[in-house]
Amino acid sequence: MNRIAVLGSANMDLVVRQPRLPRPGETIFGHDFALVPGGKGLNQAVAAARQGGAVDFLGAVGRNDYGTELRALLVSEGIRVDGLDTVDGPTGTAHITVLDSGENSIVVVSGANAAVTVLDAGQRAAIAAADFLVLQCELPVPVLVEGLAVARASGTFTVLTPAPVVPLPAGFFAGVDLIVANRLEAEELTGEADAARAAESLSARRGWAIVTLGEEGCVVARGGVALGLAPARPVRPVDTTGAGDTFVGALVARLAAGAAGAAGAAGAAGAAGADSGAAVGAGTAGASDAALESAATPGTARARAEVSEDAMIDAIRWATVAASVSVTRAGATASMPTHAEVAAILA
Repeated sequence: MNRIAVLGSANMDLVVRQPRLPRPGETIFGHDFALVPGGKGLNQAVAAARQGGAVDFLGAVGRNDYGTELRALLVSEGIRVDGLDTVDGPTGTAHITVLDSGENSIVVVSGANAAVTVLDAGQRAAIAAADFLVLQCELPVPVLVEGLAVARASGTFTVLTPAPVVPLPAGFFAGVDLIVANRLEAEELTGEADAARAAESLSARRGWAIVTLGEEGCVVARGGVALGLAPARPVRPVDTTGAGDTFVGALVARLAAGAAGAAGAAGAAGAAGADSGAAVGAGTAGASDAALESAATPGTARARAEVSEDAMIDAIRWATVAASVSVTRAGATASMPTHAEVAAILA
């Protein structure tokens, strides 16, 4: 079975539902409060596991009740947690405002996630053994650089959600096989307000890019060329929290399910894109490709799993349905559908 390693954050979400945002200095009443397991890394791991993925979660929680609850949740979802460290201090938290319209705003307090600055031997081994590595930007940048380098050296297909947008080293994006960004993130990274042009810029350095557009669907690009708009599935939203993470987790699980026996030339499209010369990375600065490579685990790289255009389109269709189900329910992990639910809709 193809394995998915998720290197990312684990938070407890403190969610308040309210009619509108307060003005500066104003106090208003909310009408619901919930504690919900979250964090972009944990969300994506759970979403992938519920779609049948074999998942390892790599990160950290604190020595408190929240940390204990998050670890227990991951185990209950069948996710391997050998790479989940417990550190002194509080577990990360996310403070989420959900408006009655379904829109949300989020403030993250990193907590234990900030302690994940280097990989230990077990975490490096998990990435090297995985077929897919999923990254976000809620962990310190040095560990993202190290994780990406281990993946590159091991032939592991890499998927990045650049959220929140943070300064990343020069050359970082060249090692990412698939970038999945929302409209705002894509514009911030590329300077392109047009989603198709942003997707082309994001994919030009290597492989694939998807720019998600909420109820409008998503734009897909490969090797600097936009392939088109994939439509959304119309639903009435209740809570959009975790929808993007559901999309990513379901997408990677679907790709992993179809990647068995398809190892080979996936790097070819990325190599062609790297020659196109389009620049990505407003806000990137610092290390070079050599710095990324220096963090890698020595060894013989295996070939990456081939991700064909047909496989990507199929995975996007699957992920779109999963995300559409999630927004009809409250919460992040609590809203994520199972494989059977998505399959029933697509039957």
